[in-house]
Amino acid sequence: MRRRHFLTGAMALAAGPALARPLIQLHDKPRPMLSPPFVDGEGRDLTLDDIHGKVVLLNIWATWCVPCREEMPTLDALQARLGSDDFQVLPLSIDRAGLPVIRRFYEEIGVQHLGMYLAEDIRVMMAFAAYGLPTTILIDRQGRELGRLVGPAEWDSPEAIAQFQSIIARGRN
Repeated sequence: MRRRHFLTGAMALAAGPALARPLIQLHDKPRPMLSPPFVDGEGRDLTLDDIHGKVVLLNIWATWCVPCREEMPTLDALQARLGSDDFQVLPLSIDRAGLPVIRRFYEEIGVQHLGMYLAEDIRVMMAFAAYGLPTTILIDRQGRELGRLVGPAEWDSPEAIAQFQSIIARGRN
């Protein structure tokens, strides 16, 4: 029994510093990225070059992905809070059913601040080396990858907001 208590205590101590880490672990240096084509909610053809000059949080997701669905309200709240000429959340869906299914999903959960974006699943997964959903990539103003997170997150948490505000401010200097 003592061993179990020791291990539980050790695990609790080990978990403490992890909570203090930023939501997205940044790479040692920014990495170049490919940009497959995608369309917006109006059907316009775009690439990441069309958003050049902003810090972008690119979230690769699908309506059939349960963790993606669960984190979408936090992405919407993040866009509402920080969205500007300096920062944008770009939720890039890989739904094969197209924009109508995304539009219905946004209406169902009350998304109000996010744009709709759609791309071909295979191209996106290969170009962004995304091997699971959701995959979220933080991109700097020059279109380079700063870091990524595979799996869901609470994107509007105080820690996340502080990390994004710091990166946005750094890019203005």
